[in-house]
Amino acid sequence: MAHCSRCLIPWGKYDGLYLIEVDRILRPGGYWILSGPPINWQDHWRGWNRTADDLKAEQDLIESVARSLCWKKVNQKGDLAIWQKPTNHVHCKINRKVFKKPLFCLEQDPDKAWYTKIDACLSPLPEVSSIKDIAGGPLVNWPERLTAVPPRIASSSIEGVTAEGFSKDTELWKKRVAHYKSLDSQLAELGRYRNILDMNAWLGGFAAALVDDPVWVMNVVPAEADVNTLGVIYERGLIGTYQSWCEAMSTYPRTYDFIHADSVFTLYQDRCEMEDILLEMDRVLRPQGSVIFRDDVDVLVNVKSIVDGLQWDSRMVDHEGGPHVREKLLIATKLYWTAPAPDQDKAMSLL
Repeated sequence: MAHCSRCLIPWGKYDGLYLIEVDRILRPGGYWILSGPPINWQDHWRGWNRTADDLKAEQDLIESVARSLCWKKVNQKGDLAIWQKPTNHVHCKINRKVFKKPLFCLEQDPDKAWYTKIDACLSPLPEVSSIKDIAGGPLVNWPERLTAVPPRIASSSIEGVTAEGFSKDTELWKKRVAHYKSLDSQLAELGRYRNILDMNAWLGGFAAALVDDPVWVMNVVPAEADVNTLGVIYERGLIGTYQSWCEAMSTYPRTYDFIHADSVFTLYQDRCEMEDILLEMDRVLRPQGSVIFRDDVDVLVNVKSIVDGLQWDSRMVDHEGGPHVREKLLIATKLYWTAPAPDQDKAMSLL
């Protein structure tokens, strides 16, 4: 579901470009909900300081674009209007004879969304054998959805990932998170952390292993990753985003209570500076929040030298598989400290 409440976006303009993007990110059968202008303009137009004709024209344009996208208007009640995206494009391909725009995209990977311009074309849904089928495959209900094999994996759409591999990855992360909690008492303490960031989420196994804890996890799929797994993360009922860790994250300082960094620095070797990534981690991590780094021992030795300079408390420990595994863990906590006042610095220099 995508919800827009008084977001003041001109949804009907530019040949429906913004609604075309909403259509791209909605699942087959997903819903778009709009509240605020121009919905229910008949009751509110005077308070909105616009003419009734202007607001009616705006809603008519939105309705027209929605029909061109093959959306069905489910209901309008009070200040809410609800549309539903079709579960497949069988009828939609037929009615392109009526709606000349938007055309279906021809050469497009709809999953690409990092520095990608919005295309004024309709992202085609996967083919189905029957008009009653759900394009891409149906999802089971939550909470079974979290551990069921996602449709993208079941259909072999994710390179190198099988249903068996997915199930093994889920079990592996349950063991790893249990090990993490034995090493970091703050992670084990229910309620201590709430906002968690996984910098290299892969299939979302780390987040899935925390499902019974009162936390939420932002699962990041790096823009530089060899395989794009963000669709799998959402099919599991988790949330996530794309991010290049060579750039600043679009969030405010001290957003996260805990950060998980699995093989992040191996991935970004020779791409950008380790120090820059760690400084950005320091910016988005709350004071007294923790980080667990998982990487090659030589990489973590360099990471430790930098985080110690950031006045973090850190210690290196063995992999859960024992001391003979090259991959190690670095447990670090960002300490709470403030820079001395300028007058204090001057007084100390005089002493």
